[in-house]
This record gives sequence, structure tokens and C-alpha cells, in this order.
Amino acid sequence: MQIVSALFVENFELRQAPGPSTRIDLTGAMFSMASPLPVPVTVSPHLVALISCASDEPGSGVFEVVFRSGRGEDDEQIARNVSPFTVEPGKFTYRLVRGELEFDSYRQIFAHCRVDHGPWHLVPFTLLAPVN
Repeated sequence: MQIVSALFVENFELRQAPGPSTRIDLTGAMFSMASPLPVPVTVSPHLVALISCASDEPGSGVFEVVFRSGRGEDDEQIARNVSPFTVEPGKFTYRLVRGELEFDSYRQIFAHCRVDHGPWHLVPFTLLAPVN
């Protein structure tokens, strides 16, 4: 299985389309946000990952997200989420993770995402100073 895409979003909705087929409506895709309050602050952005399963794969796996202070696997871990999932072989699925991220300064962090022990897919997120 592989991650097709991963983004921080404001909203995520599924809807049926003719076929039968499913549509995914993503709104407010973002890589940064203004802090709601001065630091220190905890923000909870939604990370959505779209995962593809080949028709010859078993259809079960584990989705892991490690929020880190940098791009490296040795950088400080801020938060972590691990969730098992199943998907019909030959289809797609999604995983929605709501991180509880504590910031003591306005900075960039990275969501390190992977399926099972596959390659890491990095998604940056920057917390900006509040807007007055």
C-alpha cells in the first residue's frame, strides 16, 4: 500500500457519485495557520491521508503519523498517532488524524506519515504569529 496524498485540511467530506463512485471534498488545504492565541498554545489541525491498495495486496495495514520538529527521524517527537485499517484490495481509503500539537514558539513542524514500515511521506505545517 502507498500514501497517494497527505494534507492538513479544514474540512473533509465524502459523497457518492454515479458509478458507484466516491468523491472526496477537501476544503481549506493548508500548510500554515495563524495561531489563535500567543504561544504557548496547542492547535489541532486535521491531517488527511489518501492510501491506495493494489489489487494483489492483503488490504490491511497500520497508518503511523509522527509529528516532529524537523525533517529527520531523530528530530524531536511532538506527538504520535498509530491506527490499524483495512481496505478492499484494488481500492483507496483515507485516514484522518487530528494532532494535538503544543507550540512554544512560532515555527514549522513536519508530519512524518507511513503505512506499515514503508517510506516516510513528510507534510510541513507552520504556526504563524496571531493576526491582530
